[in-house]
Amino acid sequence: MPWDRNQMAARAAEELEDGMYVNLGIGIPTLVANYVGDKDITLQSENGMLGMGPFPYEGEEDPDLINAGKQTITELPKTAYFDSAMSFGMIRGGKIAAAVLGAMEVDEKGDLANWMIPGKLVKGMGGAMDLVAGVGRVIVVMDHQNKHGESKVLKTCTLPLTGAGVVNRIITNLGVLDVVEGGLKIVELADGVTEQEMRDATEATIV
Repeated sequence: MPWDRNQMAARAAEELEDGMYVNLGIGIPTLVANYVGDKDITLQSENGMLGMGPFPYEGEEDPDLINAGKQTITELPKTAYFDSAMSFGMIRGGKIAAAVLGAMEVDEKGDLANWMIPGKLVKGMGGAMDLVAGVGRVIVVMDHQNKHGESKVLKTCTLPLTGAGVVNRIITNLGVLDVVEGGLKIVELADGVTEQEMRDATEATIV
């Protein structure tokens, strides 16, 4: 069976190591905060928070504590707050080890499209372009196919790019792929998913 959203988030959390400062994008990546466990990971939100906790229990939400996706979150004893200029200084200055981001499309060259579909309302790029240019490692978490059953893991992205050649690892509901020379390499398959199923669902070259 393919992984669900929570299993994808849990698998992404396995990528994080003690001592890392990590930025989580909106969508499935925000769930990663629930699966960090006892690792010494510091989560950063580009709207000015360092040290995000997991999502609050129902009834314990604080409307003043939100992540970049406007979701209510919790704080930790080590949490620090600052303005967005300092937040982006951390990102642009290479202080953030990794970003876990969602995507509309990703391709075999590591190009990422995750901010705009032409003709649809765009609220803005947010921190995505700065993140993919400034962090040490970019991990994309997304569904492998769109609602029409078409691959979102492509030979070449068709949507406007957030960054070119920036993605290191792709985690989808079907498994884990790395961007390598010549295409993508299968690292892991979700339980019950075969290599052929992964290949059939992937437009990109699998080496």
